Amino acid sequence: MGRKVQGNLVIIGGAEDKREDKVILREVVRLAGGRNAKVAVVAVAAEDQEHLGSEYENIFRELGVAGVGVVHVNSRRDASLQANVAEIAGATGVFFTGGDQLRITSLMGGTELDRELHRAYERGVVIAGTSAGASAMTDTMIVEGDQEDAPRNLAIRMAPGMGLLEEVVVDQHFAQRGRIGRLMLAVAQNPYILGVGIDEDTAVVVDAQARFKVIGSGTVTVIDGTSLEHSSVSERELNQPVAIIGATVHVLAPGYGFDLASRLPLPPHGAVTAAR
Repeated sequence: MGRKVQGNLVIIGGAEDKREDKVILREVVRLAGGRNAKVAVVAVAAEDQEHLGSEYENIFRELGVAGVGVVHVNSRRDASLQANVAEIAGATGVFFTGGDQLRITSLMGGTELDRELHRAYERGVVIAGTSAGASAMTDTMIVEGDQEDAPRNLAIRMAPGMGLLEEVVVDQHFAQRGRIGRLMLAVAQNPYILGVGIDEDTAVVVDAQARFKVIGSGTVTVIDGTSLEHSSVSERELNQPVAIIGATVHVLAPGYGFDLASRLPLPPHGAVTAAR
């Protein structure tokens, strides 16, 4: 990775458990300071921000967090309101809901709220996001693309994300929506970018040493394009099937991890696996 991770990230594949053990959301609270946490719920990705913001506010309160605020952003002007900026400035944890990841970047990008978010990240505040909120964490994000299909040329559209995690692209609802083809294509188009596909009710927790661990009930698929021997992505016509040869694929269960700097998987006891 070109730049080390600066703080804590919890990147969730969507549809996390909100009613029973709440393993992932409990981890967000723990990292944010437990009962002393101050969580800012940012619902900018959602069209119905009132409903989704209130839902997560109630969940975090049920988990023992007294200090919960909801940030509503329906315009770029909202992203410069002092009240919204203050919510981020005073938070020990920031949580991005699902929705449309382009709403996050188009409404927040380059605003005072965006700058305050990055300042919070740099001082170690935990930043969490689910579904669209997960996709927007990285410097490049998938915003549209065919799923449940083999990789086809130009079948995806990508855009700049929030840039909290560099040289990584995240896809969510991964196994449930059959998205391995489009993540493969994203990596084939940008082989230096690490593809991370996160199942529903599953998350990666990224630490300041640029390592992540898998928590939740599903798996995380990591596609490393640095070993790529050949792809036909630049040769095929629009919507034609693409050949991808030599990419390295890891499937990580809960308890396993990954070193983003060395691009090596980590078994549950934490020792780095042998180099390829």
